Amino acid sequence: MPETGYFAVFLIGLLGGTHCVGMCGGIVSALTVQLPGQQRSDWPLHLAYNVGRISSYTLAGAAMGAIGTVGLLFNNILPIQLVLYVAANLMLVALGLYLTGFTRALSGVERLGHKLWARIQPLTRRFLPARSVGQAFPLGLLWGFLPCGLVYSVLATALVTGSAERGAGLMLAFGLGTLPNLLLAGMLLKRLRDVVRNRAVRTGSGLVVLAFGVYGLVTTPTLGSNLWNGVVCHF
Repeated sequence: MPETGYFAVFLIGLLGGTHCVGMCGGIVSALTVQLPGQQRSDWPLHLAYNVGRISSYTLAGAAMGAIGTVGLLFNNILPIQLVLYVAANLMLVALGLYLTGFTRALSGVERLGHKLWARIQPLTRRFLPARSVGQAFPLGLLWGFLPCGLVYSVLATALVTGSAERGAGLMLAFGLGTLPNLLLAGMLLKRLRDVVRNRAVRTGSGLVVLAFGVYGLVTTPTLGSNLWNGVVCHF
């Protein structure tokens, strides 16, 4: 059975999928572009693209988890782990409010990654339109660096894991949570977009993600109690 923390992050990815479809809908539609008279199954392309995207998330999670180990060095000087834990849950609260449409504050966080994305985006053009798995996979790897408040919120949590292995596992669980929405978006793009743009769907998803963040803040003295079991490193 998966530990509760990874399952919680999986749910965040699943519920935040309404945001994912809006962010990645354009690139997903590009995977379905066909040459005149061409017939093929799109599933291998969509799967390869998403494997690449999730691989980028996993590598980023490993990097953030490794950075988070610095907290171990200052354990007797400053409760860095506690500060990072609060910051991570504040990001989830902001994300929940962002998904509900209550505030656009998290868009400012997304702008922080625009400089990096400006350098990466031109590289994606050589793989578009993706007509083979060999094009779709590297396209997904690159697209994993798209500035996204949802990804940044979970990456903030990866800092608290205290290890590259747990950080990678956290982002892998999150990426797998986003997978159903984006696979469906690839095959039923217009219909699914209509669903995720529904106010009630976005509000409901946002409130659940918000609840994860609030719960984390309330249980800060115990670093999340059982909810984040298996993710948060307890010194």
